[in-house]
Amino acid sequence: MSKAKTNIFKSAEPEKSLIYILKKHSGRDNTGKISVRHQGKRQKRYYRLIDFKRDKRDIEAKVVQFEYDPNRNNHIALVEYKDGEKRYILLPKDLKIGDKIISSDQAEIKVGNALKLKNIPLGVVVHNVELYPGGGGQIIRGAGTHAMVIAKEGRFVHLKLPSGEIRKFLGNCQATIGQLGNIEHKEEVIGNAGRKILMGIRPTVRGTAQNPRSHPHGGGEGKVGEGMHPKTPWGKPARGKRTRKRNKSSNQFIIQRRK
Repeated sequence: MSKAKTNIFKSAEPEKSLIYILKKHSGRDNTGKISVRHQGKRQKRYYRLIDFKRDKRDIEAKVVQFEYDPNRNNHIALVEYKDGEKRYILLPKDLKIGDKIISSDQAEIKVGNALKLKNIPLGVVVHNVELYPGGGGQIIRGAGTHAMVIAKEGRFVHLKLPSGEIRKFLGNCQATIGQLGNIEHKEEVIGNAGRKILMGIRPTVRGTAQNPRSHPHGGGEGKVGEGMHPKTPWGKPARGKRTRKRNKSSNQFIIQRRK
């Protein structure tokens, strides 16, 4: 990371009214048992409250500073509204400190502005897209991602998602103009196991290296293979067999699948 980037993101103090200590669960559920494996030992950190809804409408805001966020792969921007309220938003590419942004149906097609999909022209790239009107942005929130408005049909707008899938969204769903920044995130090298531990990701041990009581692949003298169809620790097929339930209510909006 360059010095200039460090000065912009690392040294900026977070807005105290918009942070709280993020509680560690280490993959455990309400009974105290591990329900998600390979989690734990994460460093203490603050959670930044991000304005995914962009529901402060028709009031202009000024971009005050850019910040690093330890909870996501994208950077964030602190904006201050004319009435003095401050909020965090996801930082899009090409947004600059001092720029003015707004959430409005009549907003200009400019990076950082939030509009309803039905008011966004074809060919414009967007991020932080709502799945349901008023529900807040739920998809296209990762570093460097964007979706493109490619068609309009009645009350629906067609978006091409980063995966290549083409999907219908209600025109009243809101989205923010522009592509998200920190595109080079995918080039980042973790470097060593210790850093991964500090991120809260613990080691994953191969099934064949475990005890037969701990994993179906375990046991045997010396270095031996799986010796069976690959299984999860709970005996379910690990590769080849589909285990996900079909979400029929969601599938009806898919026009073209990613594969």
